Amino acid sequence: MLQLVAAEVPGTRQEIEFELLRVRGEIELRELWFSRLAAALAALDDTDEEEREQTTIDWLRHNCRLTHNVAADRVRIGEKLPQMPRSEDALYNGELGIQHLAVMARTAVAVGDGFDESKLLGLAKKLSPGRFYHESLHYRPSLRPQEVAEEQADLVENRRLSMSTAEDGCLVLNGVLDPVGGAAVRTTLERLAKPMGKHDHRDREKRLGDAIVELATHGGKVKVQMQVTSSIETLLGLLGAPGAETEFSLPVSSKTVERWACDSSLTRVLLQDSVVIDVGRAQRVIAGPKRRALVARDQHCQWPGCERPASWCDGHHIVHWINGGGLELENMVLLCGRHHWMVHEGGWQIVKSDADGILPVAPMHTLGLPRGPD
Repeated sequence: MLQLVAAEVPGTRQEIEFELLRVRGEIELRELWFSRLAAALAALDDTDEEEREQTTIDWLRHNCRLTHNVAADRVRIGEKLPQMPRSEDALYNGELGIQHLAVMARTAVAVGDGFDESKLLGLAKKLSPGRFYHESLHYRPSLRPQEVAEEQADLVENRRLSMSTAEDGCLVLNGVLDPVGGAAVRTTLERLAKPMGKHDHRDREKRLGDAIVELATHGGKVKVQMQVTSSIETLLGLLGAPGAETEFSLPVSSKTVERWACDSSLTRVLLQDSVVIDVGRAQRVIAGPKRRALVARDQHCQWPGCERPASWCDGHHIVHWINGGGLELENMVLLCGRHHWMVHEGGWQIVKSDADGILPVAPMHTLGLPRGPD
């Protein structure tokens, strides 16, 4: 059993850094020897494969307490050392680490007989292992372009997306995209998922979730066409009124209907005592010259600090027309999808000031109920 003698930790930064580099160098050499042994064990296992109950990698995982990827890397390094002698020398000299050799070995496996370490060694000495891995991905396409192209075409053919509705009406997404398609989606979502102005305290996952909805509902100048069936009582937000209904969704609240009715492209079906009394055509409430004037005036979302362009914004009635607000330009303001949601479903209010523009007012939260009588 290996026993380590506790030593006093050096006191100065320079001494600590020196000791870290010394110990790391020893670990790298031991890792290289470990890799040789792992490859030797794998070679033995290949000769009596039918008699063994587990692979070399599984044995390393369970007995040496490694993850699958680390165990596989150590076997690869040991197997490919004859093809990368200069990289091995660079590790002995402290120019490379064991993770550099892991990337080299993976590349050698992927490329096969065409592997030439001299093409990558210079990069490995200059870059961190993570950066070197990304740069090494260019090496295989340069040698086997047709093979890589066929693999990428196969990945495109295997794009998958499943959609299921949970009991609470939430849509659950699960899917896989090919690298190119995934990069296109991610590039778009990352741009939309940046923090938006003041009062944006969302974490990254929340911002990405909002971004994919914004992409679907404001991804261009043509808005999503939706049909909403609602009672007059629901539209007015009266107590006891049922939720409104849309295709592919559970009943929605009066606040959501109010936001859609503010400036959306929807077809409304109004009911009274379960009888259809009105079917409105799909049209924007703020349209034509009125919309163009609003865009020319505001140009982007008017929430403080938000710069979503006008094509991604709704026209919001400061005093909603349900409550008697008019269609005058002074009663309208451009808000992006998130901030429009905040002033309807989110409970925020906005006040328009000639001097300061739009001033958001946060919703009031009750932290606890007052104590009742004893």
